[in-house]
Amino acid sequence: MSEEINDDRRRFITTAAIGIAAPLVFSNAVAAQTSEVGAASLPAIKPGANTGFGALKQIDAGVLTVGYAEAGPADGPLVILLHGWPYDIHSFVDVVPALARAGYRVIVPHLRGYGTTRFLSAETMRNGEPAALAVDIVALMDALAIKQATLAGYDWGARTANIVAALWPERVKAMVSVSGYLISSQAAGKMPLPPSAELQWWYQYYFATERGREGYAKNRHDFAKLIWKLASPKWNFDDATYDRSAASLDNPDHVDITIHNYRWRLGLAEGEAKYAELEQRLASLPVITVPTITMEGDTNGAPHPEPAAYAQKFSGKYEHRTVSGGIGHNLPQEAPQAFAQAVADIAGS
Repeated sequence: MSEEINDDRRRFITTAAIGIAAPLVFSNAVAAQTSEVGAASLPAIKPGANTGFGALKQIDAGVLTVGYAEAGPADGPLVILLHGWPYDIHSFVDVVPALARAGYRVIVPHLRGYGTTRFLSAETMRNGEPAALAVDIVALMDALAIKQATLAGYDWGARTANIVAALWPERVKAMVSVSGYLISSQAAGKMPLPPSAELQWWYQYYFATERGREGYAKNRHDFAKLIWKLASPKWNFDDATYDRSAASLDNPDHVDITIHNYRWRLGLAEGEAKYAELEQRLASLPVITVPTITMEGDTNGAPHPEPAAYAQKFSGKYEHRTVSGGIGHNLPQEAPQAFAQAVADIAGS
């Protein structure tokens, strides 16, 4: 992307996504942008070495029956990994075995609208607002009798982890968040941006139209593949890798959840009243107190905040790690070693 777009992105994230008027500066704890792997390093992980999880499990949780992968000892420290759009649980296909071998119990759920996750009732609104996705994870933890877990994710998954950590900190032991602090509000989403920054959000405006809904429903396989390429311009994934994840987008609720999520963010769709109080609390952009490592790939092609813009949104133990080597938006799948190590480091802190 051009320097002009990158400059606009920095201005956009500082004002809109974080909701503050000027960039924040690093605290002493996060002065270094790239961290070395800790002393207790995980064994080497070869990206792409694994292709699947075996049989998935299913459990009723809240308004959903959630499909999820699970690995590791039943009594191990708990880690929940959360994927983004338009990806799925295969983003963690190489991360999970490494964490399981290290003694962690790892759970990787399909978010609402993906894979084998389904709504229990045909009458439930196909709601994609951020608070709803966070409530899903708390409901899953309740259903699995999980009092507390380390949460780690990227894209929608990172935002969901942020929200759970902000609203229910007692349920989150620690967190890894790719692209940092992603809590926002409808008010921030309504703010106009410089033209070159608006260009990066083209798909949100497409989804705001009925033509966009119909186009995504008809062409979601090719559409999502385009997003993968734009968001990770140096990731040379093959068709088999893409198709494994793309199969999850055939979920009957996927289009409705996707369209509602992006329309809600722009203030073009209403949410549900039961989440209004949570969204009001999130609109204040609460500080996250749980121990956190934020991460960023050095060639993330998706809109994302600069680390300096969100450093002070984390008041507990905090560190930022930038991963080099042409790593894009889907950091767990592109750089599983760095991601798994971050999880192990913060979970063991």
